Parts: sequence; structure tokens; C-alpha cells
Amino acid sequence: MSASLLDPTAPQWKQALRHAAHDMYHVPEYVLLDARLYGGTPTAFHYDEGDRQLLIPLIVREIPGCELRDALSPYGYPGPIGNGDGPFWERACAALIATLRAERIVTAFVRIHPLLDAPLPTLTRFGALVRHGETVSMDLTVSLEQMWRQTRSDHRNHINRARRDGTRVVFDDWARLGEWVEVYHDNMRRVGASSYYFFTFEHLAALHDAVGDRMHLAVALEGDEVVGGNTFFEHDRIATGYVSSTRRARNRYADELLYDVVRRWCKDRGDVVFHLGGGKGGCNDSLFSYKAGFSPSRHPFHTWRIVPDPSVYRELVRQRRPEADPADLSAPFPSYR
Repeated sequence: MSASLLDPTAPQWKQALRHAAHDMYHVPEYVLLDARLYGGTPTAFHYDEGDRQLLIPLIVREIPGCELRDALSPYGYPGPIGNGDGPFWERACAALIATLRAERIVTAFVRIHPLLDAPLPTLTRFGALVRHGETVSMDLTVSLEQMWRQTRSDHRNHINRARRDGTRVVFDDWARLGEWVEVYHDNMRRVGASSYYFFTFEHLAALHDAVGDRMHLAVALEGDEVVGGNTFFEHDRIATGYVSSTRRARNRYADELLYDVVRRWCKDRGDVVFHLGGGKGGCNDSLFSYKAGFSPSRHPFHTWRIVPDPSVYRELVRQRRPEADPADLSAPFPSYR
């Protein structure tokens, strides 16, 4: 048995991925680049019992004004993955708590992957599990006719309208990335997104360079103008939306056309599911409702809040947010930030 925090270059990281079903959010190249956005250190908790292994990608951050640190998941759904039975997960979670405490990591905020199995009752015994809402996926194993029937009527009408108007979608023309990033940033400003979500051209290009043909760019064109685009991953036959955006204009439906064309393209390539994600912050909001119009498949989304050393956590909250209740792990977490 061994338990440790791994550097992205550690061979054990990719070895663990060979033992468990996973997504692009779990690969070290992705975690490394996302850590740069957060201003933290990329790592993964790794627990090993020979052929049985568990891995949790994390970004570790300094807590200003003290020698303590905390950890959070990279953007997306990089929750714990493993290939052991119930008692194995119990031992792995106990080792996680001990490892984080030894590393002076006060809290860990982990996003659970909605499509990959994790023993939620076991996780609850080692932290607070908070359900936020649902995510949406498209089953790409059904026929195109059934996929179309599953699509809400307003989406179908808008997709047909976009096609009649001549909107077209091209794939992996990375020379168009800069044009699409301008569209994306315009939309982030419109919705008042936080600075983290203004993914730069440099970040997206570096991510594509790092993961190669597992990352794709689909852009919607009206004439020669880029009016929208999706970036998404393909990994182990799971297609996953990363970031997407279209120009807002009356009677323009490039966004719905993109979802339809991308899912057909992924199906042709042998992918079995396209995970769209959920609403803002995991809530069942208008964004969730929009995505839900493409498919009936739903998946609960949870976050896992871990406090390895409760007494240290309580003291940090008392010093920095005395109005907060450190016992309420369902509130914005960690409470001292």
C-alpha cells in the first residue's frame, strides 16, 4: 500500500489511468494547464494497492497570510476514479485524509464526475457530499432518427432555420481559433463572467498542443464570419464539452446547430456519449434547461467537501469569516475564503 501526492510527470499518474475509467479532466496535461489559470500547483492524490488504484486530480493553493494550503478540483469533473471494491475505497479515503493532513492541506473541494461511478455513501463518511443539480448527456448509441426525436421542438426548428440560412460548421480549423476566442470573450463580458472563465487564445492553443487530437474545435460560419464555436474533448469514447459560445443576434441559431452537428460528428467517430454538463454552478437553471432540450439523459452532480483537520479549519474560519458556520459544509466552501 502507498499513498502520495503526485507531480504531473510521475509515471504512477498515467499508470493509474490505465486501471480505471476516466475522462480528459483526469489526464496530467490538462491538470497542469488548468493549475496555471488558478495560480496553484498541479497534483493528484494517488493510492495504490498493486493492481487496485485510486486517483484524484487536485490543484493545491497557498492560503494567504499563513503556512497552510488548500486544494480544489481542476475545472470540469475530475472526481475520484478507482478500480477497487468498497473496502478498498474506505482505505483509500482514510489515506487521503491522512495525506492531506500531513501536507498541511486544510480543505479539499472535489467535483464528482456525473458519468463515472464513485461510491457516494463511502465518500460521505469522509466528507460532506453536496448535490447541486443535474447534468445532461446525449446517448450517441441511439439512431440519428431517435436522437432527433429526443430533441425539443424549438431546438429542432432553430437548427433547421440555421441550415436554411446557410450557417455551416467546420471542424479543427485551428487557424480560426483567434476569431472564435473574440466571440467567446464578447459573450463572457455580456454575461458578467468572472475572470477565470476568460480562457485565452494562448491557454486554448497550449491545451490543444498538449492533448493533440483529443481536443477539437468546431466553428459556425455565416459566409466567412465566425459566429460561434465549441471546444470539446474525445477520450475513451466519451465526448465532453469544454467551452462554447456564439454571437448573440435575433434569429441567429448557430449555437443549436453546433450541438446538433457536433453530436453527429462524434457519433460517426464511434463515441458513445456526449456530456454537455449542467447549469451555472451545477444548478438547474436556464442554461441547464437549454441543454436539457437536446436529450432526456440526466445525471446527478455532487461536490465533495473534505476537512482533514477540523480544529484547524474551525480556527481559520473564526479568524477570517467569524460570521460563517464552520460546521455547515454545504455553504460556500471553504468558508474562510
